Amino acid sequence: MSPRITFITAGRILRQLLNDHRTVGLVLAVPALIIALISAIMDEAPQVFDQTGLILLAAFPFMLMFMITSITLLRERTGGTLERLMTTPTGKLDLVVGYAIAFGTAAAAQTAVAATVAFAFLGLDTAGPAWAVFLICIVTSLLGMALGLFVSAFATTEFQAIQFMPVFVVPQLFLCGLIWPADQMAGWLQGVSDALPLTYAVKALTEVRLNPEVTADMWTDLAVVAGAVVLATALGAATLRRRTD
Repeated sequence: MSPRITFITAGRILRQLLNDHRTVGLVLAVPALIIALISAIMDEAPQVFDQTGLILLAAFPFMLMFMITSITLLRERTGGTLERLMTTPTGKLDLVVGYAIAFGTAAAAQTAVAATVAFAFLGLDTAGPAWAVFLICIVTSLLGMALGLFVSAFATTEFQAIQFMPVFVVPQLFLCGLIWPADQMAGWLQGVSDALPLTYAVKALTEVRLNPEVTADMWTDLAVVAGAVVLATALGAATLRRRTD
């Protein structure tokens, strides 16, 4: 891997994102506004907001990075950009790490804005440190990026890329504990929930919410999410190949 090529790739993706003002607004403003709306809805139940709002801080980067990555990669595949890059000394690892840096930076900015609004203005409270929340959200966003990288290989239009959300994103949101505690679901659904990486991101956030110190369980849950990122990234990297000689 060449660090120079990697950062050139990351810079190119970031410039594309910054030039799309609607995407910038979607990434930075919309999550904070929706969390503010949820806070107003749960105004009489701050403890419920502490739980739900915290999960949303990770759920939004996961969803948006999946959507943005899948569409961006699809454009690069269909527009011939990826094909041209594969004829240069740029390696698969350079591309994947460059994408991770670019989208991770976007997710960090999104998380910083949403977390600042939630903690400073909406009264979101956790027993544990805010940096742990930030770290979990970034790793979760990379999971969305890795899944988006993978599914972009199976779509031919942007509409098809969005259609993968009910397959890869929505079930995880339903079963991770955002809507209903996973341990109170039907037994077979608990088994499905335990197989989904977003569930472990929620478990890690719960550890931060309930414990003043960072716990071993939090690191274990975060390691599961990171392992899923590596696996999904490897599968996505395998789809980065030339389609012509």
